[in-house]
Amino acid sequence: MLLLKVLALTSFTTSVLAIGRAIVTNQCDSPIYLWSVGGTVSPQIILPKDSSYSEVFTSDPISGGIALKTTSTPGGLFTPNVSQLIFVYTIDNSSVWYDLSSLFGDGFSGRTLRVQPSDEACESIGWYDGRTPAGSQVRNCQKETNLELTFCTGHCLPSWSTCGRNAPNDTRACCTHCIGSHHCVAPQ
Repeated sequence: MLLLKVLALTSFTTSVLAIGRAIVTNQCDSPIYLWSVGGTVSPQIILPKDSSYSEVFTSDPISGGIALKTTSTPGGLFTPNVSQLIFVYTIDNSSVWYDLSSLFGDGFSGRTLRVQPSDEACESIGWYDGRTPAGSQVRNCQKETNLELTFCTGHCLPSWSTCGRNAPNDTRACCTHCIGSHHCVAPQ
């Protein structure tokens, strides 16, 4: 009987530990403002350059899924018509479903955005110019994977940032290339 209880506890602990995380990483120069939204809204979380936020995948009894809402404006979630980038995840018995969308425009236009699963067999979502691409962005993976949304992937400069000879002390790469050695350009 004791062995059965230990096995049951071990199985429960393993299933609890075998769940992934949603991670948001800011590699941009300016801060990003984030809220975790389900049946309730978390306090505002400020992500300065080179910082991350993470949470273990959670099911919300009211909304079902969780939306990690980000803005480039402090308090932007509660400011009318401020653009929001929304990274949503929902878990079921074996999978995590995830999506990336925007509301009220493309507030992160010109910045590279990428949702990268830690399981390389799962599909990533890439917005190379910070704007919503056409078509469905919904993906799924096994729920043990981590999903990381990164802003300004690889510390890439936003489009039209100064670069090259106009930014001699900034050694970061442009999104794809520098026009005339002075303005960064994102892929088409």
